[in-house]
Amino acid sequence: MGLATGAYGISFGALSVAAGLDIWQTAVLSAVMFTGGSQFALIGVLASGGLAAGPAAIGSAVLLGSRNALYSVRMSPVIGSGWLRRLAAGWLTIDESTAVATAQSTPPLQRVGFWVTGISVFVAWNAMTLVGAFLGNALGDVRQYGLDAAAAAAFLGLLWPRLRALQPVAVAVGAAVVAVVLTPVVPPGIPVLAAALVAVVVGIANWWPQAPEQLPVNSTGAA
Repeated sequence: MGLATGAYGISFGALSVAAGLDIWQTAVLSAVMFTGGSQFALIGVLASGGLAAGPAAIGSAVLLGSRNALYSVRMSPVIGSGWLRRLAAGWLTIDESTAVATAQSTPPLQRVGFWVTGISVFVAWNAMTLVGAFLGNALGDVRQYGLDAAAAAAFLGLLWPRLRALQPVAVAVGAAVVAVVLTPVVPPGIPVLAAALVAVVVGIANWWPQAPEQLPVNSTGAA
């Protein structure tokens, strides 16, 4: 996960410099904000509208990054107590660390999955962002290298093992359709939040509930 996300960081670094930020502004943005989707939304709006589009760029980034606040609710019991630990977790509560943590079967493994994934992605993303920013125009159009596909492939790898029942399959398909339909017509960030609502609606309504696990039976035949 760290390697895949790091590869995508090269693209961000180069695009950020092309959008008007200098190398060190790009590096600080990745270190402090550290949420790829919001960073791309920010520089995308700046690239199209310049400094005058600053408020719109910040608004798009905040809107898209608000999903991390929802992740924190799920990750809070996994992280544990201690203000220093929870402060550090604030930086690392991202799509990848949340997905890896929730895929584990026990609390200790969830904790390991969160921290190992978060730290590896943080290191790789920031290192490759800096590489991309330094190389800048030497890379040409970074989109031609297909680095954006690395992040999508990593997310697909996280999602695939969870598609073992009708409900998660329905959520995945519904969320994908909503995101694809909305992306061309609404500001950045809205499609992601709208797609997340699919999971909320399905969860609250409890459509296609999973069958309860069979209780063990003892030697007398009683459950």
